[in-house]
Amino acid sequence: MPAVRQTAAESAQAPGRRRPSFHTLAVRDVRRLTEDAIEITFDVPAGLAGHFDYLPGQYVALRTELPDENGTPREVRRSYSICAEPRSFADGSSEIRVAVKKDLGGLFSTWANAELKAGDTLDVMSPMGAFVSRYGRDGTAMDQNRMNSLNHPEELAGDVAANGEASFVAIAAGSGITPVIAIARTLLAANPKTRFDLIYANKAAMDVMFLEELADLKDKYPQRLAIHHVLSREQRIAPLLSGRIDAEKLQQLLGTAIRADDVDEWFLCGPFELVQLCRDTLAERGVKPENIRFELFSSGKPDRPEGNAGRPVVVDEAQETYKITFKLDGLQGDVTSPIHARESLLNAALRVRPDVPFACAGGVCGTCRAKVVTGSVTMDENYALEQDELDKGYVLTCQSHPTSKEVSVDFDV
Repeated sequence: MPAVRQTAAESAQAPGRRRPSFHTLAVRDVRRLTEDAIEITFDVPAGLAGHFDYLPGQYVALRTELPDENGTPREVRRSYSICAEPRSFADGSSEIRVAVKKDLGGLFSTWANAELKAGDTLDVMSPMGAFVSRYGRDGTAMDQNRMNSLNHPEELAGDVAANGEASFVAIAAGSGITPVIAIARTLLAANPKTRFDLIYANKAAMDVMFLEELADLKDKYPQRLAIHHVLSREQRIAPLLSGRIDAEKLQQLLGTAIRADDVDEWFLCGPFELVQLCRDTLAERGVKPENIRFELFSSGKPDRPEGNAGRPVVVDEAQETYKITFKLDGLQGDVTSPIHARESLLNAALRVRPDVPFACAGGVCGTCRAKVVTGSVTMDENYALEQDELDKGYVLTCQSHPTSKEVSVDFDV
């Protein structure tokens, strides 16, 4: 019987196989990282621990109500990567840690940095995301059991193969370090032959998030971890580590600072422009797409409206409409959508099922992922799904619009 290949997202979601859902968690601690960034630690009680199993590199969506410019409370959702490796406590409880960097004009991030405190509560969605390593402690691709075991790194089983060296490189900018530090900690701890190189770009030293943690990690693994801080607005002794990372500097870094030709897996995390530059450069160097893991913290399209809730759409029976059918939690829903409205599948579904999962609604996080069962759609943007997922019929419903009179999608698969 042939093995069934799972997509990265399917593998990443395997622990518990639960559909992402919100749970109210208490804030245990808010720790200042930089002038514009904080680390938030949530307590996860034993009764909810299974809902918050995660793999290093995944994210959670946070939900709360904040007043808009008119003072009217409205729901706000934001996704943030988990910045710590999985851990649990003797009583069965666990924790979730995320880092929130204040963005210019960012409603949630500004509020959190200024006002969030220990004892507050927020709605936290169970972890999601496919920005996870595909490799185990011996440098080979992980099967499903080994993927699950990363929830408890201390329990990873098996001897390291004689040729079990594994090399990983991460290129991160700003808050892009958040998932990367969790991945690095786990991979370095799991395999004594793992090597990890990190290129970390910031404006200045005062902007470096997790500076002390990175230094501690370097002290713990001095021979296996190399960290290259690149500062765009501060002069460093090495010219290569000063200035903005552009195409020329990236080629120099890959040619001198790290052993770019012997890397098992790459992790790219940061703004769209940097991630795309790295992907293009690695492709030119012959790196296979399946060896590159990437995650964006924005789509690079700030003019796009936020997807905090479905926009209102008036359906006139006299006008032509699409029929959209969707399955969620085993229940089927139907909604009609005016053709002229060019409404997304997500927006249409939210009008009849407010609990449809979504977070960014910008094609970045992948929370709204579903599989097209019948009919056809077109997708505007895609920064979350990989080619093998697209080949299987998965789409981002926040970016997908019907192109056939009837479309059915399944959120449960």
